[in-house]
Amino acid sequence: MSINKQSVMPKTAGWRAQAVQLAAIVMVVFVAKGALAEPFYVPSGSMEPTLLIGDALLASKFPYGYGTASLPIRVNLPETGRVFAGTPKRGDVVVFRWPGDRSQAWVKRVVGLPGDRIQLRQGQLFINDHAAELKPDGIGRSEDDAGGGEPAYRYIETLPGGVSHAIFKMRDNGRLDNTPEVTVPPGKLFVLGDNRDNSADSRVAVRDGGVGLLPLDNLVGRADAVVGSWDLGMRGQPVWTWLSGFRVARFFTAVH
Repeated sequence: MSINKQSVMPKTAGWRAQAVQLAAIVMVVFVAKGALAEPFYVPSGSMEPTLLIGDALLASKFPYGYGTASLPIRVNLPETGRVFAGTPKRGDVVVFRWPGDRSQAWVKRVVGLPGDRIQLRQGQLFINDHAAELKPDGIGRSEDDAGGGEPAYRYIETLPGGVSHAIFKMRDNGRLDNTPEVTVPPGKLFVLGDNRDNSADSRVAVRDGGVGLLPLDNLVGRADAVVGSWDLGMRGQPVWTWLSGFRVARFFTAVH
């Protein structure tokens, strides 16, 4: 009997050690995902040409601090503010919890900070009555998740302060090209999609499916890198061609 005990105990101890190691690995992953960065998937074309449908993003959480929105699991906790809170810079691409349903993560570009006056006039962005410079940059293609799309005018937009990035304009007189001037209140942000005619952002109220003025407490993190990308239009093609849908040139590239 003593021999049997000796033969069983090491196995039990081994399983326990493996279980502890596995739990430690899970904890490290959970902490890293919660405190450092978290991957997200881009399902829409609202941020084209900066982000494409099928991009896999990595959002850094530490730049803006931590709150319930940045937890790696969705839990219903009362909002108590943010720890180590930081305010985004104009031009930052941010991942956030949509105010209409906090289980959904959205991504947009910050153009207005608390106290800023924001307005669009004939499609041009004005911040505190200063126009963001627009420079034509050829013609692009605004895609949908089925692989279709339409031509779009491409511009390089430079925000007051010097941050430059590409945007799309699909038409000259879009329904959101002219907006009333809005003063961003404390604790809020004004965000836009880079695909200006195909984005429900701060120009659209939450009740109408947009973002409205985004609460800082809804921030998850800053979109810093595209770590992978696959063309969803390939889903309608034969399986053996799917590998060609990987956009290798976008792997591990910075988000500007």
